[in-house]
Amino acid sequence: MASIAATAIPMRSAAKHERSETRTALLLALPAIILIVLFVLLPIVAVICLGFTDFQLGDKGLRFVAFENYAHLMKDRTFQKSLWNTAVYTAIVAPASIVLGLGVALLIESENIGRSFFRTAYFLPVASLIVAMATVWQYLFHPTIGPINALLGEIGLPRPNWLASSSTALYSLSIIGVWQTVGFNMVLFLAGLTAIPRELYAAAEVDGAKSALDRFWLVTWPMLGPTTLFVTTISIINAVKVFDTVKTLTEGGPNHASEVLLFTIYQEGFVYMQVGYASAMTTVFLAILVVLAFLQYRIQDRQVHYT
Repeated sequence: MASIAATAIPMRSAAKHERSETRTALLLALPAIILIVLFVLLPIVAVICLGFTDFQLGDKGLRFVAFENYAHLMKDRTFQKSLWNTAVYTAIVAPASIVLGLGVALLIESENIGRSFFRTAYFLPVASLIVAMATVWQYLFHPTIGPINALLGEIGLPRPNWLASSSTALYSLSIIGVWQTVGFNMVLFLAGLTAIPRELYAAAEVDGAKSALDRFWLVTWPMLGPTTLFVTTISIINAVKVFDTVKTLTEGGPNHASEVLLFTIYQEGFVYMQVGYASAMTTVFLAILVVLAFLQYRIQDRQVHYT
């Protein structure tokens, strides 16, 4: 009996110590939890609730309209056009920025001279304000004096009005989006490449992987699985959230050709003051982000585990 009691005392002491550590951890995390609830969860709940009303900015009252806003969304051609434009923009920017970011990271990682310079140079677009760079891009895409059209004219190709034509405006913004995102993806891939043990490459070479391409497929690509998952998810979400380039360079024109989902939400909520309708759009937008992130995680996670 004495031995059992002696054993129970340390167990109770360990349990008490564990509860104390749990309380301390909760207290330390409490400020962050409060901030998340106040500035993330409550605004999301408010937006979802406003999506079921006809609230207008500046109006003192509101009326519960159930699913009228969502029913109107299904027939709203502007919303459908902006949703399609967002999908096209994401389908161009996300894959291109991932592939180019990985390629640039591999080139920088293999180069010993000037590595810091190239890292900084490629990361500059991420740190640059697109509002400040808008003048540069407007000059580059200018239909008459822009260097892009000047080069096309020299080789005998047509010179489009990049930002003012319905057929090219969205693709022009996609080029800018890739330019903005490549540097950020490069930094993430560089972090993943740095974490790969050098011994794996030596072992792969001993096993017969003599070329750099063989070592990439046998070692680099499988080891970059978690990094690729993160980069892919972030790239898709950032592409879906495009707004600043549209607002600064095209205002969604011409004829809604470059209007994306966030710009439509901005127009409805802050220009036309239809906060209830804009909230319904925002709810759909949030649902799309959640579904994309979940599907991307499931697909990429299965590939990582399989490899």
